[in-house]
Amino acid sequence: MEAHEIAEQINEHAKHPRHPEPERQDWFRRLTAIYVGVVAMLLAIATLGGADATKEMLNANIHASDTYAFYQAKYLRQTHYQTAAEELDVVAGEASGLPADMRTKAAQLAQRYRDSAAHDESDPAKGNGKKELLAKAATWDQRRDKAEERAPNFEYAEALLQIAIVLGSVAIVAASPPLLGVSAVLAVGGVLLTLNGYLLLVPLPAG
Repeated sequence: MEAHEIAEQINEHAKHPRHPEPERQDWFRRLTAIYVGVVAMLLAIATLGGADATKEMLNANIHASDTYAFYQAKYLRQTHYQTAAEELDVVAGEASGLPADMRTKAAQLAQRYRDSAAHDESDPAKGNGKKELLAKAATWDQRRDKAEERAPNFEYAEALLQIAIVLGSVAIVAASPPLLGVSAVLAVGGVLLTLNGYLLLVPLPAG
């Protein structure tokens, strides 16, 4: 074999090595291990965000239900007061032989019922009138709906990050840069979904 042929084979082997150098493998595995640790940290953040969104959704739903129940109780009491005031007006008007002082007491009681009914309609001072309760219930509904929109982002992010960790771990064992690349793409997707879960920049289509 000629000298130039040997040189060509050496150059060819240098350009296309059959086996990665041990030192390069070692560095690749170290960097990939660090990468997997970072992705695991991101997974923890996504999991925390998902738990927070679920907790907020349940809490807001409970508060909304309680507020609507309180509103219903106010409505029933208001109706009772209005009906009682109208009955007193009818009785006082039809009872011609009723003493004047009794008529006055009936009118005062009817007015008290009407005032109570008006108080149940709106009570800005205490914030527990029907008008205020509806506003509170609407606020809780909005918080629940927002949390419900956030939750799927975290669920998808967790799935992508978990797959990314698995592929990254396999890449360490196999010393495979392509697998690491696929893992990185999935990790980026998981990060974007996590950010979207916190910020809601892009609404996900309803499932």
